[in-house]
Amino acid sequence: MRADRLLSILLLLQVHQRMTARELAKRLEVCERTIHRDMEALSATGIPVTAERGSGGGWCLLEAYRTNLTGLNEAEIQTLFLTKPVRLLADLGLRKAADAALIKLLAALPSMSRRDAEQVSQRIHVDATGWHQTEEDISALPIFAGGHLEGAQVMLRLPKGH
Repeated sequence: MRADRLLSILLLLQVHQRMTARELAKRLEVCERTIHRDMEALSATGIPVTAERGSGGGWCLLEAYRTNLTGLNEAEIQTLFLTKPVRLLADLGLRKAADAALIKLLAALPSMSRRDAEQVSQRIHVDATGWHQTEEDISALPIFAGGHLEGAQVMLRLPKGH
């Protein structure tokens, strides 16, 4: 659907700042000419999109244009509130950040979607911990994950016998 594609283009440009027509076409599974027509349509509606030619060029949004549209459909919203790997988030030291992110997402949703998301999170619980758990020392996990997420190379040395 064209409206979905236009919204996707807008959100992709917000996230990536600049993308070529080829990158957008590949990502959205359309031809480059379709992307050019879509850009004309976005421009005609008053969204400040511009094309820059040459090396490092591409389509971008002018004037740090931002939209509050999330573009999430009902199923996408439900998946975000359905699965909460609480143990993993706690092990990584991200539980409070995850809770804060979900609160912000809830606040950004329309009231009907917000109610549905809250119901999903309250009605379905998946316990992924298993029955026969052994406690492992994972105190270094947040350090490892943090370094990895920042792009650092991490080398692990396992004790002999593992």
